[in-house]
Amino acid sequence: MMLAEVVTFANTVNQYHNDTLEIYFHQGSAVWVPHYRNNGSNLEAFVERFKDYHNHKVFTRITKINILAGCSPEGLWEYNQRLSQKRANTMRRVLGDYITLPDSLVVEHSRGINWEDLRKMVVADKEMPYKEEVLHHLDNSPEIVINAEGKIVETRKLRLMYLKDGIPWKYMYNKFFPTLRSFNLAIVIEWERLEAVQLEVKKEEAEPVPALYTETWRPLAYEYQLPPKAQEPEGEKPFYMALKTNTLYDLALVPNAGIEFYLGRNWSATANWMYAWWKNDHLHWYWRIYGGEVGLRKWFGRAASAKPLTGHHLGIYGQMLTYDFELGGRGYMGGVPEGTLWDKAHYGGGIEYGYSHPIGRRLNLDFTIGVGYLGGEYREYIPQDDCYVWQVTKQRHWIGPTKAEISLVWLLGRGNVNNNK
Repeated sequence: MMLAEVVTFANTVNQYHNDTLEIYFHQGSAVWVPHYRNNGSNLEAFVERFKDYHNHKVFTRITKINILAGCSPEGLWEYNQRLSQKRANTMRRVLGDYITLPDSLVVEHSRGINWEDLRKMVVADKEMPYKEEVLHHLDNSPEIVINAEGKIVETRKLRLMYLKDGIPWKYMYNKFFPTLRSFNLAIVIEWERLEAVQLEVKKEEAEPVPALYTETWRPLAYEYQLPPKAQEPEGEKPFYMALKTNTLYDLALVPNAGIEFYLGRNWSATANWMYAWWKNDHLHWYWRIYGGEVGLRKWFGRAASAKPLTGHHLGIYGQMLTYDFELGGRGYMGGVPEGTLWDKAHYGGGIEYGYSHPIGRRLNLDFTIGVGYLGGEYREYIPQDDCYVWQVTKQRHWIGPTKAEISLVWLLGRGNVNNNK
């Protein structure tokens, strides 16, 4: 006699859930900085959510962890590829300090320049200047091409940089690029949920039905711990700087050196010093000068928007110097003879305009002219019988050009290179 019985057993049904974490980096850096843009608190919240997944009442397992790192378009293409990979490696190490997971679940993706998210930002921004032209280049211009010399040319970036005198590029540089310097971590979580399924089973006699599902799957033993509070960064904030020498002074046998620091938002600070103390008593030939200046510059224009310390600049400067010039006849000495620098110094200041043009991967040529005021006391003298006979003391009040530069500039700092050189 056949009997029928309805048997209920458990069937697994897979459901998926995504969780993401965004971490931001300073420009040109792959250093984990907890206090930058709430990185530390974002990571702490993520680890707390991870703990909740682990303690969830339904069975849960992690099926994949995607570490996706990218860069903003500044810097050379090859440099951005390496930087993107370094950021992915950094966050894998940081995450490993707080959550222990099998290596087989972690997949790193280094995408270089994050063009995809840049396009989304451009589309979503209602104030984006020349939006249609920008989207055209993002969609149709190749990222790189190899020229006849076998070198990489960043076609897409160059077209965007020079589009409409650099106006769209500067807008994106200030508004979008800081966000593009980010790392994204996406965790795909698979939930295995047990559902009751009923089947009709026919049998001859009422015998115990074999267990169709006898064990429940147990999740892997994940370890987790909360990250510590935000600490000081492990490395210094990225910077742009330059060392330079004014070749006009060098040709005049006046050794000189200068330094310039990029302050951000297209501002920089400069300082220069010169020193020459040549003499020849037999020929009554003296060529003595020393002093320096400090200044503040504002950079502008298409080239300055694409890269700091390049392109047009306007600035103000202050000067202090002393001198003793004699070329075989009447001599001119600044300040009080045998006095200190403060007794001898002439003081001045003015406004300047210049342009810094790339001539190499880390070299620029800076042309600058300054107009202002230079004043101070000086003495005229005549060499006679092995003596220097004082003639008259005068006051100098000069208004006009007080500065001229054709400076060779050496660019220093991470990513501080000329892209098209």
